[in-house]
Amino acid sequence: QVQVVESGGGLVQPGGSLRLSCAASRSMFRKYTMAWYRQAPGNQRELVAEITTNGSPNYADSVKGRFTISRDNAKNTMYLQMNNLKPEDTAAYYCNTIPTHSWGQGTQVTVSS
Repeated sequence: QVQVVESGGGLVQPGGSLRLSCAASRSMFRKYTMAWYRQAPGNQRELVAEITTNGSPNYADSVKGRFTISRDNAKNTMYLQMNNLKPEDTAAYYCNTIPTHSWGQGTQVTVSS
C-alpha cells in the first residue's frame, strides 16, 4: 500500500532550484526517519538525504551544501530544497522511510540547458 506522494519535480536549467514535497501517512511520518532517494536511468536507487523524527538531517556528499531537507510534522510533509542544480542531479526522486516501505510514483527532476 502506497503511503507517500511526491511532487514538485520539473525541468530546470543548471544552477536553478526546485523544491520537492512528500506527503506521507501520519503513522509513517510520526514513527520513522524520512528520506529522499533518487534513481537515474541505468543506475541504482541512491539515498540523497534523510531526516530523523526530531529533525536531524544527513546528506549524501554529492548534494551536501546544495540540498536542504526539512519536515513539517503538523502537515506530515517532507521537503527537499534543491539549489545550484547540476545535470548529474537528473533523476526520478522518491521519498520513503528508513527502513523503506512501499514506493510511490516519484517525481522527475531534469536539469538541462
